[in-house]
Amino acid sequence: MSKRNSSKLRRLVLDVLKPHSPSLPEFATRLGSLDGVKGVNVSLVEIDKDTETLKVTLEGDLDYDSIRSAIEEWGGVIHSVDEVAAGDLLLKEKRGRVSTQEE
Repeated sequence: MSKRNSSKLRRLVLDVLKPHSPSLPEFATRLGSLDGVKGVNVSLVEIDKDTETLKVTLEGDLDYDSIRSAIEEWGGVIHSVDEVAAGDLLLKEKRGRVSTQEE
């Protein structure tokens, strides 16, 4: 298998709906403990009586299926995948211009 085909995901930005439990700190900590996850950012977008809508950003050597399974196990669901980065170099978009993280 070529390196290009075996490339792991480097960044995922997910729109997640979950119940109030687990709490945001616990949810982020659980995500951060998954294999390959090097960093997690969880932002509360909206809250209602029973659920929370979150923007979840993960970086590392990511396995989407494992992340999705864990979120579902904790009572959540991924509404959309809003950003994906793969390959050896993380790219950053700023004002319509794409650059590397080193720039």
